[in-house]
Amino acid sequence: MSEINVTPMKMSARNMKSLLFLSGQSMMPVALLAFCLFIFGCGSGDNPDGSDRMSSDAAGRPAGEILGDELLSGEVAVLVTNARIVDGTGSEARKGEVLIEDGRIAAVYFDDPGTPDEQPGDDQGRNDLPQRHDHADRPDLFRIDVGGRVLAPGFIDAHAHGNPLSTPDFDNFLHMGVTTISLGQDGRSPEGGPVAAWMDRVDNRGTGVHILHFIGHGTVRERAGASPVTGLEPAVLQQMQQIIDDAMRDGSFGLSTGTEYSPGYHADAGELAAIARPVAEHGGLVMSHIRSEDDDLVEAAIEELIEQGRRSGAHVHVSHIKIVYGKGEARAEEVLAVLHRAREEGVEITADLYPYAASFTGIGIVFPDWAMPPNDFDSVRTHRRDDLREFLRERVMLRNGPESTLFGTAPWAGMTLAEVADSLDKPFEDVLIDDIPPGSASAAYFVMDEDVVRRLLLDPLVMVSSDGSPTMRHPRGYGSFAKIIRQYVMEEEVLSLEEAVRKMTGLTASTLGLDDPGQVAVPRGLIREGFAGDLVVFDPASVHDRATFEEPHRLAEGMSWVFVDGVPVIAEGVRQPVNPAGVIRRMSEGNSQAIGR
Repeated sequence: MSEINVTPMKMSARNMKSLLFLSGQSMMPVALLAFCLFIFGCGSGDNPDGSDRMSSDAAGRPAGEILGDELLSGEVAVLVTNARIVDGTGSEARKGEVLIEDGRIAAVYFDDPGTPDEQPGDDQGRNDLPQRHDHADRPDLFRIDVGGRVLAPGFIDAHAHGNPLSTPDFDNFLHMGVTTISLGQDGRSPEGGPVAAWMDRVDNRGTGVHILHFIGHGTVRERAGASPVTGLEPAVLQQMQQIIDDAMRDGSFGLSTGTEYSPGYHADAGELAAIARPVAEHGGLVMSHIRSEDDDLVEAAIEELIEQGRRSGAHVHVSHIKIVYGKGEARAEEVLAVLHRAREEGVEITADLYPYAASFTGIGIVFPDWAMPPNDFDSVRTHRRDDLREFLRERVMLRNGPESTLFGTAPWAGMTLAEVADSLDKPFEDVLIDDIPPGSASAAYFVMDEDVVRRLLLDPLVMVSSDGSPTMRHPRGYGSFAKIIRQYVMEEEVLSLEEAVRKMTGLTASTLGLDDPGQVAVPRGLIREGFAGDLVVFDPASVHDRATFEEPHRLAEGMSWVFVDGVPVIAEGVRQPVNPAGVIRRMSEGNSQAIGR
């Protein structure tokens, strides 16, 4: 079939504002579809396995300028009607409509009066807005009848990865309904210098999703010239504290640590407390990839983080909580009890989780500390080879064997460690020593128990994250939030839709301070008047995660509309050619938050 090129035409404001999309229908009539194609035109799609450019939707329709320039600029008020509103608080869904204007939620109207505490008003539950409203006298509105579909706040990813300067579109997140992501995780942050300058570069680039910045402990150590040793000199610690303080003043949301990785694992209790103090002074958050997630060490690692919070006064947070090798709900409850005891003792602690039973990280995770920097690997390989072979053999077998390690980087991408060993005709431990040493590859590790994952997810302190990126070869970066709805809400019915949305919006916003107008210029994470116009429309039964370990870059499907600051970046499932977002700066002393995000 030959390709048909349709020249996009700019739609008049009058016609654009009068067009009504019937989102509640499963298919558009052929005549209406043809009309839209003619009036609005279509652009070409792109494969998400390549560069992170505007891509086609899950149904294969090409991205196109179907809405016109005015609507994509965010200058047109939008009224979403006939919606099942799930507001992010965990409250029961209610039918109503939401007005988006100037990038914010201008009004929320419900068909039923409800009770005061059900109204999305102020902290006392008061809402002076009318319950119904006739907008017939507003010809300037763009109306979207969503046909009873869910209208929820845009999802917030507590722990993500990616480079907004090279992959600014972040289609993988948007197609899951994610409108805000937290970067700078596991002790590594991307700025390479003053945080404010990096933020300005990202803003100038423009992004599909909002970006939150965390400054990485490992990055701070390197910027301060700290040696890869335990027990840093006070002068070095003071320099690190100053770097962190500067980042907080520039708008960073806090500090991330990766004490399982180099150089983070060199940090002792004194260093961890010292670097958390400037975060506490600014009211920020310490997010930690803890020292070990293994079944026999995970409680001690969480206790170390709790002690960091206790000594510094900072709110602390367990990144991607898991129990490697742990089995059963009872084991999960034992670990969760550590968090709840700490909160009873006055330490603010929360956690996030991605809904997969396989992790993904560098191959160095299976090597011993004595083979990792600052130790010389070549020397270890030469002089302690037998010791290293024995360690690797026992470690990999403890992690469910070489069949449970699936590589995600070339030239072994898509092959298990067992398959690589067979192809090279050598034992897997020799493959690791000679062919895939630390730092040379990343892999997925099937080392977790689904019952543990499920029980951790159900805890009220645990929110949802992806720990994914546009380029990572793990399906979590393209599927996590859709998988929550598909598996745990619709199929297993272990989470209500309202609680699932809370874990993906309101809980995360509260943990990060995004819902607090005293910390950000525009609050977000809930459907409330004055909050950001970050919203998603979907039919829960149509939401599916499509990414697999074999094809990890398949976009999720089911998000009909995704609004970022009131701009429809996804309309009727089609990604629009606009990136209206940038960095959200957290307000702090010396930071007036002049940018209105």
